[in-house]
Amino acid sequence: MRKLKIVYRKTADLKPYLKNSRTHSKAQVAQIAAAIREFGWTNPILTDDDGGIIAGHGRLLAAIELDMPEVPTVPLIGLTEPQRRAYVIADNKLAENAGWDDELRNAELSDLSNLGFDLTVLGFSLTELSDLFPTGEAADPGEGDDAGIEYQEQFAIIVMCDDEADQTQKYDDLVAEGFRCKVLVN
Repeated sequence: MRKLKIVYRKTADLKPYLKNSRTHSKAQVAQIAAAIREFGWTNPILTDDDGGIIAGHGRLLAAIELDMPEVPTVPLIGLTEPQRRAYVIADNKLAENAGWDDELRNAELSDLSNLGFDLTVLGFSLTELSDLFPTGEAADPGEGDDAGIEYQEQFAIIVMCDDEADQTQKYDDLVAEGFRCKVLVN
């Protein structure tokens, strides 16, 4: 087993793999950028011997959006050409094959919401969040075991939307501009 070493490389020096079959919408890149802003850089870009990206194309796009001059990478030295090309697909497919324990996930999301954490940073779509919490029960910090927790004062503007599609578009636009947003469903 090879030892991994993190190497910081200039964003401009990294080379996307032109045959990468994974796509990244503008909205999804904005989600990745929001996660990097919230949690820091937690998952290095995997590269080949020459700085070609094996895994992390979306993270590179987010880094560019965030004007990051350099990013952490892990060079996967010594892969054969077929191994490198196969891992580009395997990295995405293996993660996609994971499942959820719905009860544990929903309880954790509810707890995070009750603590005032912005669930939209986690990558769930607006539709997914409204399906998980159709009556807004996860957004009320005044009930439950943590009713005595003091919450930090926050300032917000509510933007009224015509429908869910309009809400999704406005949310995506604001996140792409760097605003921290939270979805309310009534």
